[in-house]
Amino acid sequence: MASYLGPPFYAAFVWWFSTGAVLLLVGSVGRSGMLRLVCAGGMLTVALCGLSVTANDTSVGAAYMAFSCIIFLWGAQEIAFLSGWLTGPRAEPCPPEAKGIQRLSFALQAIIYHEVCLLTCGAVVAALTLNADNQVGLWTYVALWVLRQSAKINLFLGVPVTNDELMPDAVQFLKTYFARKPVSAFFPLSVTLATAVLVVMVQRIVEVAATPFEVVGLTLVSTLFALGVVEHWFMLLPLPAMTLWSWGIRAGFPPENITMETNPSTVAATTELGAAKQVFESPSTSPEARAAAPQLVVVPSVRKEEAPPKARSVCARQRLEDQFRQTFLEQHPRGELAPARIGIGGEPAATVNGRTS
Repeated sequence: MASYLGPPFYAAFVWWFSTGAVLLLVGSVGRSGMLRLVCAGGMLTVALCGLSVTANDTSVGAAYMAFSCIIFLWGAQEIAFLSGWLTGPRAEPCPPEAKGIQRLSFALQAIIYHEVCLLTCGAVVAALTLNADNQVGLWTYVALWVLRQSAKINLFLGVPVTNDELMPDAVQFLKTYFARKPVSAFFPLSVTLATAVLVVMVQRIVEVAATPFEVVGLTLVSTLFALGVVEHWFMLLPLPAMTLWSWGIRAGFPPENITMETNPSTVAATTELGAAKQVFESPSTSPEARAAAPQLVVVPSVRKEEAPPKARSVCARQRLEDQFRQTFLEQHPRGELAPARIGIGGEPAATVNGRTS
């Protein structure tokens, strides 16, 4: 029973934890390039040494170790990629006017170094496990590579949810090569083929696998493949992809500093309202001083050229006016305000036929 239940939990945990750890390393702890380089180099060394050691070992532990070594190898490549070390000769956003073949060419130029690195590492893994009894590492790498290429193609052709908030600053320019739109015909094709391969793997676990090593190895690879299919559905459905790795994102990618441009009209209004508020709130202020204080005037219309250019500034000014109005009404009930008339400055109210209007 442990041969069937242990591998899925282990593969799922390694998939979740390794992704968050890489994001955390690249985002916060990895502000030091030397630390990232040491981690990536160490993971690469451990992975290659582990694969060479377990190449002819058919024990259950060797299956777990070969699987873990590929995860280390893939993680080292992801650190190099997300750090911007292995992207491509065109490390700049895609021009908005680029379409069709030109856009495809720009996208390939942006990631070609990473693609060559993936193929090179795959060739090394194949060489280390050539004619070996333990092929878990090779099949794990092939599964990761196939699913990664499928995900890249879908992001390029278009999906509703790109989850580009997971990308660090060093590779933010790659977001411009994603297309946020309804899925293309390639999405159902890729998901269908991946699901069919997954069904074949599960069938082999049930019908063909004869030893605990084969059961564990196939279960690890098939679980990882299933998680890759789930990642594809993250591109279509608003699933909580961010919450899965919030512990790595929160520390690694601090929220962007929100800046608001200063509008002279907003600053002037803030100053006037602040001064008026101090006058009204002061207990020693006489009624004459309150009457002479700047009054709140609601302007029914604003000329087009005087309108604030930023909606956020307008909202801030409106909130400030509402707050002042509420404070003024709380401190001065309607009974006290009945004889008064809010005007501009200290000018007396207009009269009609000798009576105050």
